[in-house]
Amino acid sequence: MGPGETMSLIAVVVLGIVVLGVMLEAYRHRLKFKERELELTAQATAEKAAQYAAHTERLEARVRVLERIATAKGTDLAAQIEDLREGAIPERGELQ
Repeated sequence: MGPGETMSLIAVVVLGIVVLGVMLEAYRHRLKFKERELELTAQATAEKAAQYAAHTERLEARVRVLERIATAKGTDLAAQIEDLREGAIPERGELQ
């Protein structure tokens, strides 16, 4: 093996190392991007879950009121239903 071949081999090895380094850095950049993307997706999912939970709580409160109205004796059912349509949710003591 002559000096020219040795220099060529060294150049190929160095070039290979450089190419591998660039590819590794590109892969690291891609992983950071994916991680950030997953963080944003998780945040959006958590916000939606909180909204759904709040909505479910409001619906459960309305169902409880309707159950109390339906089981209450001697009450003005029509007036209480109209109150619900206007957004007023009577408390337990208000139903007579």
